[in-house]
Amino acid sequence: MSPHLVCLTFDHDNASLMIARGQTSPTPISRGDFGIIAVPRILSLLAAYGAPSTWFIPGHTIESYPSCVERVRASGHEIGHHGWTHRPPVTMSRQEEEDELLRGISAIGGLTGTKPSGYRSPSWDLSPHSIELLLKHGFAYDSSMMGHDCLPYQVRLGDKVALQDPLVFGQDTSLVEMPVSWSLDDFPHFEYSVSDRGILPGLMEAGAVERNWIDDFLYMRDNQDWGVMTLTFHPHVIGRGHRMRMLERLLERLLKEEARFVTLSQALAEYRSTFPKGLSLRP
Repeated sequence: MSPHLVCLTFDHDNASLMIARGQTSPTPISRGDFGIIAVPRILSLLAAYGAPSTWFIPGHTIESYPSCVERVRASGHEIGHHGWTHRPPVTMSRQEEEDELLRGISAIGGLTGTKPSGYRSPSWDLSPHSIELLLKHGFAYDSSMMGHDCLPYQVRLGDKVALQDPLVFGQDTSLVEMPVSWSLDDFPHFEYSVSDRGILPGLMEAGAVERNWIDDFLYMRDNQDWGVMTLTFHPHVIGRGHRMRMLERLLERLLKEEARFVTLSQALAEYRSTFPKGLSLRP
């Protein structure tokens, strides 16, 4: 088996992203609704290539789009936690964050019959309380941080960060980080949006993004004995026709270059067997 893994992950936000940003008029809601159209396309493509994947689904999506998320469950893909609303944890109090965490766990349990083992924070912005809460509620891994490009590592708890002082690193925990990157996320490359925070131009040429992602995989393959590349997609973004064609070319090329597609939980199991003492991201 190839030691070079690719995790195809999907943040199944649908309208929850727009609602969390206060964009509740019909047109932004309809942008999220495109997930209804995109999900069958994506699942069909994954099935054609025998590619397992991990879907991070907000509780809001589970309860608002039940037939959509049932397709994902019935196809056998891993389902992880992505909040209940799509509010970033850093914008909430500790109690609000824990309430969202519990409500999302309940929604996923209603869909799958089991608790999720993985968590991805909305907008990839953890709060000072997030790691403690993930450990408290039994999560095995997080996929929200960016400290490595191709190796999981143990999440730290208790970093001390102050503007005028050196960074003091906290202690490693049992929680494993399955790292991500904005450069490996379809949203900033493709999705045009306007908000009070400014304009995200998006609308990049799909082939150029595809070449970047292939080169990231080739670098990992040529420089790491074992590694994980995690790609992040959003159904309502990647599901457009020309991007679906790019995604199919990407899967074909990755397989040709000896990638092996796995879920994040499968990659976590291999990390633990490959590095039984874990990896520490500490100086």
